[in-house]
Amino acid sequence: MKTWGPPLLLMTLMVVLYFALPFNLAFLTRILIMIVLVLSLDLVLGHAGIATLGQAALYGAGAYAAGLFAIHVWADPLAGLLVGIGAGAILAFVSGLVLMRTQGLTLIMLTIAVASICLEIANKARDVTGGADGLRGIRMEPVLGLFAFDFIGKTGFWYSLAVAALVFLFLAFLTRAPFGLSLRGIHESQDRMAAIGVSVYWRRVTAYTIGGGIAGLAGALAAQITQLVSLESFSFTLSAEALIMLILGGTGRLYGAIIGTMIFMFVHHWAAANDPFNWLFVIGVLVLSVVFFLPKGIIAAPPALASLFKGGRHAGS
Repeated sequence: MKTWGPPLLLMTLMVVLYFALPFNLAFLTRILIMIVLVLSLDLVLGHAGIATLGQAALYGAGAYAAGLFAIHVWADPLAGLLVGIGAGAILAFVSGLVLMRTQGLTLIMLTIAVASICLEIANKARDVTGGADGLRGIRMEPVLGLFAFDFIGKTGFWYSLAVAALVFLFLAFLTRAPFGLSLRGIHESQDRMAAIGVSVYWRRVTAYTIGGGIAGLAGALAAQITQLVSLESFSFTLSAEALIMLILGGTGRLYGAIIGTMIFMFVHHWAAANDPFNWLFVIGVLVLSVVFFLPKGIIAAPPALASLFKGGRHAGS
């Protein structure tokens, strides 16, 4: 219950926000989509220790694949999600075969390069992707044939919440399984895991592929709900923001990814609404404060405060 408590509380909070902010459902849905993307990054970076700044490439691949599938083949939402998962996973697997042979700064630069290549391909293939104007004309059928996407965004919110919850459950079981524990071992010491016979390379490729599939799922979800896919899906800014959200919440803890995403999105929304020109200053102060005072992320705040309280009580006794 101690482990499942935080995510259950966060999901309950999203339901409360649904009723408290009925005119901001698009914003709440955007938060849920970003939660899925940041969860994928937490598996890749937080658990497997694969440094990447190109998660947007996998997100964008899923978005464009799901959008094109809906326009030209079938507009069923669930089928589109599977296509998005497949596109993200295939791109992650193919690129991962090369990327996972590198480490550190080289790996980071190569992941950025993959995202840049995808962006240029989407920009040049204007007849297929719409180029800089974006992919338009996406019209989705009702979810499960029952729930049509409405203008207010009620269906989109519950649809995204269900997908985010399923992704969290999947990752919760995966990270507790032997495969997930081996990823933690690789994160701590690749040499030690290799010495006991673990195939570090293929486990890293597998983790990157699974993370790519989940990122593609987030992209497909965004394409179906917004009914538009733009080049921003491949942007470096999206990858960097996802990384900041993960660092804010705390890496290696799935609910840390959820907390970080929610805090970043709400602070971003509030700061941009009050000062559209200097909102980055607020984000910068927030990130610096967390890095300096809570290097393990905001999830480390409760034990840190408890330790501080106990220390003060002992000093006073």
